Amino acid sequence: MKKALRKGQTMVEYIIIVALIAISLIAVFTYLSRAIGRKAAGASEALSQEEGQKAKSAVDSIDESTIKNLGEN
Repeated sequence: MKKALRKGQTMVEYIIIVALIAISLIAVFTYLSRAIGRKAAGASEALSQEEGQKAKSAVDSIDESTIKNLGEN
């Protein structure tokens, strides 16, 4: 193979790897969104009781459809 073809092939491989990593991270963050939100709410509550309660109620209102429709708001 010529050097130019190998360079293009390598770039495509890197793009595929980056895309797979991005899809995996999106899936993990979607799956763990409630847990992450609760941890953040707990940290907020440690700083301010009132703000922490607001954060906890916001986390409790998260459901599957809210996560899927984030880009539409």
